[in-house]
Amino acid sequence: MTAATAASSSEREDWKNTILAGLANYIDAGSIVAGAAALALWVKAYGLSTDFVGMIGAFGPNAIAAGVGALIGGRLCDLFGRKKIYQYDMLFYAFGMFWLVFAVNAWMIVIGFFLVGLAVGADIPASWSLIAEMAPDDKRGKHSGVAQVLWYLGPVVVLVLFLILEPLGLLGARIVFAHLAVLAIALTFLRSKMSESKRWEEAQANAEIAQRWRWQDLFTRQHIGSMAFLAGMYLFWNLWAGTNGFFFPYILSTVGNQSHAMSVAIQAFSFLLGMGSIFFIFMKLSDKVNQRLLFGLSAITQIVGMALLAIFPLTLPVAIIHVVLMAIGQGFGAQCFFQLWSSEMFPTALRATAQGVMFAVVRIALGVFSFFVPWLTATSFTTLAWILVGFLTISGIIGFVWAPRNEGKSLEQLDAERAAA
Repeated sequence: MTAATAASSSEREDWKNTILAGLANYIDAGSIVAGAAALALWVKAYGLSTDFVGMIGAFGPNAIAAGVGALIGGRLCDLFGRKKIYQYDMLFYAFGMFWLVFAVNAWMIVIGFFLVGLAVGADIPASWSLIAEMAPDDKRGKHSGVAQVLWYLGPVVVLVLFLILEPLGLLGARIVFAHLAVLAIALTFLRSKMSESKRWEEAQANAEIAQRWRWQDLFTRQHIGSMAFLAGMYLFWNLWAGTNGFFFPYILSTVGNQSHAMSVAIQAFSFLLGMGSIFFIFMKLSDKVNQRLLFGLSAITQIVGMALLAIFPLTLPVAIIHVVLMAIGQGFGAQCFFQLWSSEMFPTALRATAQGVMFAVVRIALGVFSFFVPWLTATSFTTLAWILVGFLTISGIIGFVWAPRNEGKSLEQLDAERAAA
């Protein structure tokens, strides 16, 4: 085998591993959006109250359950390896999803979503750590972008399925949930053939590093500063994103008086635009250009897009312009950079633990806020819109001011810079 052939084979293996690990994003976002698209159907079928709608959003994969799963799963990833977590938690995910497939009352929905959320949360730090540790040093942003494309692909597939199966009502929703359960089972077998992260194995073999696997080692001044920056930036952005992702079709149906099919179609369109933004902007530029400026541009685009809903009535043209700006802006914004920076700003022995802690803080805070979204929507949508504009502004300021300059550097180089600092 020639050197060129070996390099090509290694590159294919890198991309295969990235895709298999990144499918956690497909399942995460697919779960959230499937619940969003089914929400109006559940409200009609089971007569759900506004409070119960908030409970579903708060305890599902969009919020609290995912946070708890990430906190536990992230720590286990650093202790026992990425592969054990990201392989077997998909079976747990399928178990939770089957509760939704066969749900016959409201409480089965809550239980199913909570179990699904735990599995999704555990998988996120495992897959994000694995992607960063296996990616070439000069393509870490591009590989992270692939995972985010898959995050957008999940909602597109789910929403298209809902459009096709809409005449079937709740049966159509059950079919969509079943496809996610089957994919999780298949992913379990596909991931069984993957290798463990070599960087994690080297860290485990190094006696000096292995001794620093204690939970409290994460809470040094340097690591706390990094977590505060990342969690702050991602939290305020996620308060918008989580509200938008789970409740936007519901808002369009109830506030904008759009049909269920039109609401789902608009959201599917937004995710397609987001995929294009990730591919043509984030994946092409994040490893080469000033990431602070790239992040700042995305923040401004989203703030303008959200402000439209606060200023103008929620008509169909306003909704479409809003969707275009938000989708393009978020495609190369906080979600992509949080995955990338959270993988770069911590040592291998603590990387997944740190991601789990931050993801837990963000999703649990979102869960608490989700309790109030249906009430705010019902009483004053304009107030909710301005609140979300404020969240995006705070996130943009935090991200722009404290953004690191890590493009092109190896994880070992970043570790050395932290040690020197």
